Amino acid sequence: MDIMYKLMLTTLFMSVLSVTLHAGVWNNPHNSQEVAKETLFAAFTTPPKRLDPVISYNANEWAIIGQIYEPPLQYNYLKRPYVLEPLTLTKMPEITYLDKEGKSVGENDPAVVFSEYRLLLRSDIKYQNHPAFVKDEKGNLLYGNLSAEGLEKIHNLKDFKKSATRTLTALDYAYAIKRMAVRDNHSPILDAMSEYIIGLKVFSENISKIAREKKEKREALDLQAYTIEGVKVLDTYTLSIKIHGKYPQFLFWLSMNFFAPVPWEADLFYQQEGLISKNLTLNWFPVGTGAYYLAENDPSREMVLRANLNFHEEVYPDLTEEERKGANIAKEMLEDAGKKLPFVKEVIYSLEKESIPLWNKFLQGYYDASGISSEAFDQAVQISSTGTMGLSGELKEKNIVLKGAVQPSIFYMAFNMEDPVVGGYSVSAKKLRQAISIAQNEEEYISIFMNERGIAAQGPIPPGIFGYEEGEKGTDTVVYDWKNGKRVRKSLEVAKKLLAEAGYPNGISSKTGKQLKLHYDATATGPDDRALMDWRREQFAKLGIQLVIRSTDYNRFQHKVRKAKVQLFSWGWDADYPDPENFLFLLYGGNAVVNTQGAGINSSNYQNPKFDALFDEIKTMQNTPERKEKIEEMLKIAREDAPWVWGFHPKSLTLSQQWFKNVLPNAMANNTLKYKRIDAKLRVEKQKAWNQPLILPLILLFLFILVSGYLLHKIYQNRQRSVIRKED
Repeated sequence: MDIMYKLMLTTLFMSVLSVTLHAGVWNNPHNSQEVAKETLFAAFTTPPKRLDPVISYNANEWAIIGQIYEPPLQYNYLKRPYVLEPLTLTKMPEITYLDKEGKSVGENDPAVVFSEYRLLLRSDIKYQNHPAFVKDEKGNLLYGNLSAEGLEKIHNLKDFKKSATRTLTALDYAYAIKRMAVRDNHSPILDAMSEYIIGLKVFSENISKIAREKKEKREALDLQAYTIEGVKVLDTYTLSIKIHGKYPQFLFWLSMNFFAPVPWEADLFYQQEGLISKNLTLNWFPVGTGAYYLAENDPSREMVLRANLNFHEEVYPDLTEEERKGANIAKEMLEDAGKKLPFVKEVIYSLEKESIPLWNKFLQGYYDASGISSEAFDQAVQISSTGTMGLSGELKEKNIVLKGAVQPSIFYMAFNMEDPVVGGYSVSAKKLRQAISIAQNEEEYISIFMNERGIAAQGPIPPGIFGYEEGEKGTDTVVYDWKNGKRVRKSLEVAKKLLAEAGYPNGISSKTGKQLKLHYDATATGPDDRALMDWRREQFAKLGIQLVIRSTDYNRFQHKVRKAKVQLFSWGWDADYPDPENFLFLLYGGNAVVNTQGAGINSSNYQNPKFDALFDEIKTMQNTPERKEKIEEMLKIAREDAPWVWGFHPKSLTLSQQWFKNVLPNAMANNTLKYKRIDAKLRVEKQKAWNQPLILPLILLFLFILVSGYLLHKIYQNRQRSVIRKED
């Protein structure tokens, strides 16, 4: 055997040996060392656009900054119904009610004009390490005034040689509210908070003007020098916020990222033009006190969170046996009670533009959790004849866990109550809307377009929110009957009878003799949307009503709704906070777009004096039986008037690998990563078991190449010998 052939044989042998030795990890997209650590592997399909807590209001953005920033309050991870608790405070805010003279009065005293919230901060909370906090020997910020020369070698935060931290103070929370007030920061809650926080509206007008002047002069805006009347720093760890009247829901706002602290050093650091030109901004590189900090930010490829080494003492929560049963929490969710947080030390978010590759990698064990796309739904979930959801056989074999929860959201179809045909409060107008509501088969919609991921709504309040009722008591008797222990949608005959009584027998107007034609505004564009619009037409056609679809882009659609230039349209609402006021205000007359120059959130323009009067009463009440009774009366009124086809409450479904622990749906909390845990040893074991390469085909291929090579080599040698003999 000659040298060349020996070399080929050796190469093939080493190749087979190499593949064999690496069997089980050869196709892993992640670093094997990271896989063996307490690292969470997740994916994102849409990169976040902004990470500034005063601006951000999207779920994919809050998924990142919720782990970095810490507002004063948070939701208990385990308790249900949702319960607020201190996060950076020593206790829940102290609330004092004041009269117009500033004297303390009782909570229920009619003389209440102001409410003062006093926040007592913990003294052991520190920020992540960051160059913005570094000071020189004179106490000045070392990197507070970078020269052109100093910026030459700066391309990311790692290029700064030094970093430091400091303790969280009340000033940082006050500073964040001041940033909210600057119009050019575009905070989505500024207008709402200006109605409550004393002096915020005036301060916003003044500081926004100053900010623009500073920007024109290319000067930094240091908000430390300015004050808001209702926001006072009483001492290093005490903040006072005074608001107009009584507004119990203000506590919920204090759990949102809008009220997360912003250190003045970071704000000034990132205002340097040299850093802005390099895209080093607070909007892209957050500075917080949370369990994690953003270590890598490349949204075109990967974003990485790492555990904040300065994170304060916080432990995994516990529940009493009664609380556990009431919240329907499994005992295994309490195994880590009392242990220090966070468990996961690193989170790697990888960009996955397509759902199928993401799904396949999850099945291989390379992602620790996954949602369920429409394409993968049938492969993942089986639905029984009773509508119960369960995992498919393949996922069961891998011990993948399915968890679902009805979201505190509602998607509805609205009637414009200002419209001369479908609007109004006459008996005939009500019956027309009631007939249409019955004919809209929401159960069919949920089955066809939602893969059963939702429940039909009985009113504006979703499950999990005070005021929602299960069973017969919570049933909309205008649209449903209660039969044999369950809700049954009223028959089409009932709807047709109501339609005839409204003056449209079989969909024909008694006055004109013409078929009733209604217009539905939508943003439908794609194939799936066309199927939905066809279904929507069918629902009206069952009553003999012609539905005309008016498709447009979203901006035009919003404009028409805000100008009340629509007749029928669909919209939705996600809870800002878990209180019925946050849903009932969608039907409050004072919020109608026709009463607010298009700025209101009551897009249906529903206005019922009785409903509005009750809303004014319940909006500042605590969750008492009296409040519950008034809410039930409001729901009865709204169901009778039928300003909406109530639609459905969506249900979220998530899948998690067996090694991903402490996974619990929590629709209100945004900082839940710190509670979750990875069993890295089990993950490595399962990844190897699920991804064994098929060695035999490779060996056969190598043998084929080897034999073929040998035969070709022999043929070549024989030809060479033949040539030599001829020459001789």
